[in-house]
Amino acid sequence: MGDQKNMFLAIALALVVLTIYQFLVVEPAAKQRRASQEIQQQLATQEKQNIAPTVQLTNQIAAQAMQAAQKILVDSPSLDGSISTYGGRFNDLFLRQYREELGENSSEVRLLDPSLSRGGEFAMFGWRAADDGANNTLPGLETKWTLVSGQSLTPQTPVMFRYESSEGLVFTREVSVDDQYMFTIIDSVQNDGAATRTIRPFSQVRKYGDPTILPEDATPMDKRKLRGSFVSHQGVIGAVDGEGIKYNYKKIRKGGGEGSGVGGWIGFTSKYWLTAIIAPADEVLETNTRMFRSSGGADVFEASLLGAPREVSPGMSIQITQRLFAGAKKVDALQSYQEDLGIVRFDEAIDWGLFWFLTRPYFVVLDWLYGIFGNFGLAIMALTVIIKAIFFPLANKSYESMARMKALSPKMEKLKELHKEDKQKLQQETMALYKREKVSPFGGCVPILLQIPVFFALYKTLYISLEMRHSPFYGWIKDLSEPDPTAIGNLFGLIPWDAASVPVIGAVLAVGIWPLLMGLTMGAQQLLNPPAPDPMQRKIFAFMPVVFTILMAPFAAGLVIYWTWNNFLSLIQQYIITKKNGVDTPFDKWIRRLKR
Repeated sequence: MGDQKNMFLAIALALVVLTIYQFLVVEPAAKQRRASQEIQQQLATQEKQNIAPTVQLTNQIAAQAMQAAQKILVDSPSLDGSISTYGGRFNDLFLRQYREELGENSSEVRLLDPSLSRGGEFAMFGWRAADDGANNTLPGLETKWTLVSGQSLTPQTPVMFRYESSEGLVFTREVSVDDQYMFTIIDSVQNDGAATRTIRPFSQVRKYGDPTILPEDATPMDKRKLRGSFVSHQGVIGAVDGEGIKYNYKKIRKGGGEGSGVGGWIGFTSKYWLTAIIAPADEVLETNTRMFRSSGGADVFEASLLGAPREVSPGMSIQITQRLFAGAKKVDALQSYQEDLGIVRFDEAIDWGLFWFLTRPYFVVLDWLYGIFGNFGLAIMALTVIIKAIFFPLANKSYESMARMKALSPKMEKLKELHKEDKQKLQQETMALYKREKVSPFGGCVPILLQIPVFFALYKTLYISLEMRHSPFYGWIKDLSEPDPTAIGNLFGLIPWDAASVPVIGAVLAVGIWPLLMGLTMGAQQLLNPPAPDPMQRKIFAFMPVVFTILMAPFAAGLVIYWTWNNFLSLIQQYIITKKNGVDTPFDKWIRRLKR
């Protein structure tokens, strides 16, 4: 009974991992192929129908106008790029402290891109008519602003823009930036005309192309970025009136959504980066998230905020202060903005996951340990020790139960031999044996089940941690957020070729050193567990470490190091408990043989 329980538990855990693998790797790849095929079919249909050649021409004219517009340099400790006078767009921005790839020669991460091609993204602020006036006279997507003061935007030097409508409305815009990732946009409107106008402030972020669908010519970097889209949320994120907003790209394709409330923010998030527009805390807002197709056939995703109507009489002026966050999702930065600027739920731009009540404390401790050790890998190992210490009593009970079950193995074998023809009698005698020996067949199960949420929460913490990105460990691990670069198939780096590219067996050939160590520690733990009663079951259990080794090989090295170290600590703890209960282990037999 106890052996069957352990077998079912092991199978359940294996199914969990296999399900995760199916969810993270197999199904996303299939969905990606289907979505790509649908897009190609839609584009082919548009080409056959010769859709909107005049719109295409208009788009080309707009692109030329954007290129000809004046660009104002952005120069801060965290950001560099430019703001365009064409539409007042924030559409050219790099993150100075982060690189696309490892190495100083790698280009900076590009967050906003004026090319409007796949992955291109921009943010802008403007005004819309709330009365019968024409929208095209108000500042919008194609408005040509004039720079009136400031040559470049730095934390010390804001810049000022001006635009005057044909109706006598004078718009001025002051843009400033701090030393991290926050822009402040102060818009003023002066009515020098003869008629009263009612206008509404609006802002939006647009993204060209779905990053969760890879094109046929996808680069290795594109494929690595895609990994994060199925574990951490990618798409629209925000909060209005204290209520969270979250749409992935699939939901936006199906229609997006609208909302309303007082105060809030909205934008596009990826695993590590965020572009978000932020309204005043007391502003009455309408939100809109949608997708449309550009004249070039690209999917365009848009998240926007529309403020309350404002009546501007002749001689009157109004003012509104809005903000734009464009940068890395650093926990301390987001929380600082949340507290200092009153941006509700701003740190929830980080996908803390279902077990947020665990992942948040984990991150705090992990960040503290990183400050002590100066190495994220060592911080992971130290956090593992702390978690093991917390669960030490539960683990002890689990291992004691396993040790007692292992000690009963000879007696169990005798019962099976005596009652092999009478299963009911065998079950009765087995339960009587458990009762006499005061052993619960479920003693090792509950502690393990309690630790499953803890494992997944820690997994989530490590996965979303920006600090782990491009963070080295020791030896060959140069980036803890990427898989172990060594592989069996290329003799752990001695042969210069990609072992993973081999059909069918590529997953096996791509197994690196750390996944192998993880598999070995897992196999060593199995030697201390009670043996399965059935020979076929024993073969299945013996094969499980091999399966887990292959499944874990594509995961981030930091996660594999955590699992390996956790297995090693568990192995030591289980060995000590097993010896205390007077049970001989395979390790003891090997030691005795070596001494002879």
